[in-house]
Amino acid sequence: MKRVGAAYAFGRGVVAPLARLIYRPHIVGRSLVPRTGPVIFASNHLSFIDSVVIPIAAPRPVHFLAKSSYFESWASRQFFTAIGAIAVERGAGQAALDALDQQRRLLEEGRAVALYPEGTRSLDGRLYKGRTGVAFLALQTGAPVVPVGLIGTDVVMPVGARFPTLRQRVTVKFGEPIDLTAHGPASSGRARRAATDEIMAAIHALSGQELAGVYNEAPAANPLERIRQVLPHERR
Repeated sequence: MKRVGAAYAFGRGVVAPLARLIYRPHIVGRSLVPRTGPVIFASNHLSFIDSVVIPIAAPRPVHFLAKSSYFESWASRQFFTAIGAIAVERGAGQAALDALDQQRRLLEEGRAVALYPEGTRSLDGRLYKGRTGVAFLALQTGAPVVPVGLIGTDVVMPVGARFPTLRQRVTVKFGEPIDLTAHGPASSGRARRAATDEIMAAIHALSGQELAGVYNEAPAANPLERIRQVLPHERR
């Protein structure tokens, strides 16, 4: 495994404990998280700070992918590196495949990665259907999936807020690790869908959110996009 950089070591050793002291997150199930080996944290997604809360609450280093634009300034780059973020070009097609490949390499190094099966933040607090990219990664690598239920992060830092409030506490619930290999190979669309549904059911049991029953997609920009959204197809 590659050695972590100075910024990340500082973040893990100093920033994370300080943040736990200031924000006092309520953490449940921390002992369930495997301390070694590859692990995928699959979480609901309510707020920008979710990617800060999970590394702070987890008992081991966690990495997640963040938009490359977050690394453009020195201060922003140091902050995101300190919390375990890795720059990636966001988008569909080849960019999405490159992101999955980057996460696969991290898992092959025995690291832990965090992902959001919903794909993007829920703006209404409901839990949306999961896309199959997380399941594909788990089935491809054999890494166990630890479901995560985040509660209250959207209150601590709602959409549009510049800074999180100190008046509220968040709850982070870690679930039992899930072995998805029984669903079949990563090449099977049916296996990916069934594995994704199992992951989302575990997240729902932890978060207690209302189920949306649909994918969390941005409004269609044109008629062709509207047709694509209503036709049955696998969302990676």
